[in-house]
Amino acid sequence: MSTETSFIADVDPNQPPPPDVLPDYSRFVTEDDAPLDNFFSEKQQRLLVEPVYSAGLRTVLGRPILAAANVGLFYIESQPAVVPDVLLSLDVQLPEDLWPRENRSYYIWRLGKPPDVAVEIVSNSVGGEASRKPTLYARLGVSYYVVFDPMENLHQGVLRVYELRGRTYVELEQPWLPDVGLGVTLWQGQYEEHSAVWVRWCDSEGGVIPTGAELLVQEHQRAEQERQRAEQERQRAEQEHQRAEQEYQRAERLAARLRELGIDPEATDG
Repeated sequence: MSTETSFIADVDPNQPPPPDVLPDYSRFVTEDDAPLDNFFSEKQQRLLVEPVYSAGLRTVLGRPILAAANVGLFYIESQPAVVPDVLLSLDVQLPEDLWPRENRSYYIWRLGKPPDVAVEIVSNSVGGEASRKPTLYARLGVSYYVVFDPMENLHQGVLRVYELRGRTYVELEQPWLPDVGLGVTLWQGQYEEHSAVWVRWCDSEGGVIPTGAELLVQEHQRAEQERQRAEQERQRAEQEHQRAEQEYQRAERLAARLRELGIDPEATDG
């Protein structure tokens, strides 16, 4: 069976891989049915994945985009997957049928590139987010590494963003990912009925990428504003009609009074 090293050396990642170099996907553990995470991390992962699709970032960025949480990232046949809390990858598209084993996980050799962003949410001090994981992500060529440490278990700050330069990650002063066209930002607010400080994708001006629920609220607000504008316009039109009616009635009363005095109000001079 081919090794990943020979696979990468012999195969053009921009073309479908030839059958004779495909690995035996039945050997890969794509799910172990034993997830163990906390409620906050689970919600935070969803907050980073769902808006990518509900806000239509594929259209906004003008590029295919994939976001996923807790999906195995396979990089070589002989090693188990590394599992980022969240991964983001541009210019890749999942197959329509996700059930075949070769489509269940992020196989770098199948999708032709590593993810552009790996996000880790720190829950304790033993997860390797400051050591083992960035070393591996850098070796795989993941362009950006984001660490969200809400409880500061690592004592290195709440939010840190790194860019791969050569083979090493360099911490960025500003949390903007230029090759992706997105940034990350801390956001204090309520998500799914829980108030906390969350990390979210943002645009170049720092505006958060909205969730589907936020888009619905915004749409409702726009509809309500439109309804109010229409109501104000209706009231203005009604007031104009009332003023015109009052003017007409005054003119009629004046004409009647002139007739009583023997003056034809419709007569003209000369």
